[in-house]
Amino acid sequence: MTPEGHILIPSFQGRKQKRALAFVAAGLMASALAGAFAQAQALDGDPVHGQILFQQRCGLCHTAGPQDGDGGQGPPLAGVVGRRAGATPDFNYTAALKRSGKIWTPEALDRFLAAPGKDVPGTAMPISTPSAKDRADLIAYLATVKPPPSK
Repeated sequence: MTPEGHILIPSFQGRKQKRALAFVAAGLMASALAGAFAQAQALDGDPVHGQILFQQRCGLCHTAGPQDGDGGQGPPLAGVVGRRAGATPDFNYTAALKRSGKIWTPEALDRFLAAPGKDVPGTAMPISTPSAKDRADLIAYLATVKPPPSK
């Protein structure tokens, strides 16, 4: 900083310095693109396989579509994608989930399903889904299940 309060920005006039700066910028851009691609790929699931997984892993506690199980212990998940966490009427959510402030975007669901207790400490959800592919498939299925029409 100069005595006048101006911020000094180093100049990259040498050929080696310019090449180094370009290399660093390219590396940062490649890293950002790889991360974005991995996230998009993780959320690009197979809803048919997701329904099978839901029936096998989630249907004991949750309902979503008409053929998914009896549920009852956990909240109904029809229309969960895009819904505010802890907002389904007639279900007694944990205080932790109610005050989490989450909106169930595909990314938020992915984090929660990977490690529910870590993502929302105090949640009653005991089961995680470690496989990114399985989480993507479950989320893809849940995105297809719409809530029943309001009465």
